[in-house]
Amino acid sequence: MDFRQLEYFLAIVDHGGFNRAAAALYVSQPSLSQAIQVLERDLDSILFHRVGGKAVLTDAGAALVPPAREALHGLELARASVGAVRELRAGRLDIAAMASPTVEPLSTMVRRFTDRHPAVSLALRVALTAADVVERVRTGGCELGLLTTSLPLSSPDVATHPVGDHRLVLVTPKDGPFPAGRAVRREQLEGHRLIVGQRGTGIRSYVDGLAAQGIDIRIAVETEHRMAFLPLVLGGVGLAVVTESWADLSERAGALVLDLEPPALQHNVLVSRKTRLTPSARAFLAIALDTAAPAGP
Repeated sequence: MDFRQLEYFLAIVDHGGFNRAAAALYVSQPSLSQAIQVLERDLDSILFHRVGGKAVLTDAGAALVPPAREALHGLELARASVGAVRELRAGRLDIAAMASPTVEPLSTMVRRFTDRHPAVSLALRVALTAADVVERVRTGGCELGLLTTSLPLSSPDVATHPVGDHRLVLVTPKDGPFPAGRAVRREQLEGHRLIVGQRGTGIRSYVDGLAAQGIDIRIAVETEHRMAFLPLVLGGVGLAVVTESWADLSERAGALVLDLEPPALQHNVLVSRKTRLTPSARAFLAIALDTAAPAGP
């Protein structure tokens, strides 16, 4: 078994098939297949079922994914510890992020990082829930992850770094049911149709909490696509509770943004692996913590 075989194996996992993996790796499909066959012989196990042009992991293949990522992460760490990457004159950093903090604070963090280290390439990976972010970091798919949560996050598998809070706000059409400039009490949402995200997000937890308190809210649309919230609100489908990071974009699009009473907070948390980080991940983490630090007097 060698690192090239593991790289090929994970490329097939990540791209869902041999042809797409070969294209992404710029190798021929026969060469890729041959490398996997050698790996399967070394392990005395079939790693993939070939189903209609797709590669489906066997139980043995699924068991190989975490250690394979760990091995390649270790190799990347070794390479990153010497030469140009040590000085951040090259390299790549994968970050998993939920939708809400992608607007802010991630945009500011990325801008500051790329201003300081323009030679390092960033790859931002979509994660739908906080659990998805933690899992991607825990298994080595990404070195860092940014999530929002309504409750303090504690995980034995990752290190957590609070990077600020955001209030929740209500987004409505300009001609919506509530006047501008006045906070909306939670009980005033009684009977209104809401656009919500999937379970496992902090925003959805807030809406589910309203229902648990006996407030009769109606779910008009449940969607994993956070960018769909604003068009649906402007189209009159319903109202949406979002983090204040979306306020500026919503107002510029013609929506009304209102405070909620009592205020509700979402905590932004950057997570990292507990093992040693590559230089690019350490640099990004330092910039992220500095970005989140309160300004001095």
